[in-house]
Amino acid sequence: MILLFSIGFLEVSWVDIFDIMLVSVLLYQVYKLMRGSVAVKIFLGVLSLYLLYLIVRALQMELLGLILGQFMGVGVLAAIILFQPEIRKFLLLVGKTTDFNKGDFWNNLFIWKKRAAKETYNITPIIEASKTLGGSNTGALIVISKDSELKFYAESGDIIDAQLSKRLLLSIFNKYSPLHDGAVIVFKGKIKAARCVLPVSESDSLPAQFGLRHRAALGMSEVTDTIVLIVSEETGQFSLARNGKLTHNLSPQELRKKVNDYLHSDEVKKAKEKEAKEEDAVEKEASKIKGEAKAGI
Repeated sequence: MILLFSIGFLEVSWVDIFDIMLVSVLLYQVYKLMRGSVAVKIFLGVLSLYLLYLIVRALQMELLGLILGQFMGVGVLAAIILFQPEIRKFLLLVGKTTDFNKGDFWNNLFIWKKRAAKETYNITPIIEASKTLGGSNTGALIVISKDSELKFYAESGDIIDAQLSKRLLLSIFNKYSPLHDGAVIVFKGKIKAARCVLPVSESDSLPAQFGLRHRAALGMSEVTDTIVLIVSEETGQFSLARNGKLTHNLSPQELRKKVNDYLHSDEVKKAKEKEAKEEDAVEKEASKIKGEAKAGI
């Protein structure tokens, strides 16, 4: 272990600095998850009890110290119970960022998976249905996924597994349809399920004019790698939620562009990387030719 510096008897190495940085990042992410929720107040309450317990022990108040000690003794178990929604949300976020979730691992193993991953579908039925729904001020919530069938959320509603079409979407979100209350999940050109229940975001940054439909879309985008389309029942405006961020008042053209960017983000990234490599190769070749020319002179 390489010693960086020492403070009195305390020796600090590069590993210690790295360890502190990792813990800081972890605590910041935990704070972001709890910010604006009731979990912050619970955490402050638990912290207050622990500080009181330390004071009581310092003052040697045996009876009160014994009572508070019983609470502290089950601290880990109590924290798991109290912060269960936040812990679940954190684990979902961790799982969302893994390669297993994105399918890259299995795509590299199986050739036919690679071909399946490159398959795209026409989003025109979604855009056209949204325009019609917006024109009649009919609310809608459509989850579009490119990597996962979202089986857990699909099973919370009614499984349809039908080819994507404008008429089917309009019939689902018709105000008199038994399937209109909830979200539709679209995956690889098919409507997997309707009337699905989505997780609701606890973010305090969402403006007051947005209702439960927008909050559910935001919550879904926080815990899954999806893009969620919202058609407002009050205004008929279009909004999109992705990665915990909400973009509202979109035109149909902007809507199409953002959905296509999401569906083809991996291909665009690879194309840019390929273009950058080709530019580097050209620059190296040009430098080599210049060097040879100078040497010839």
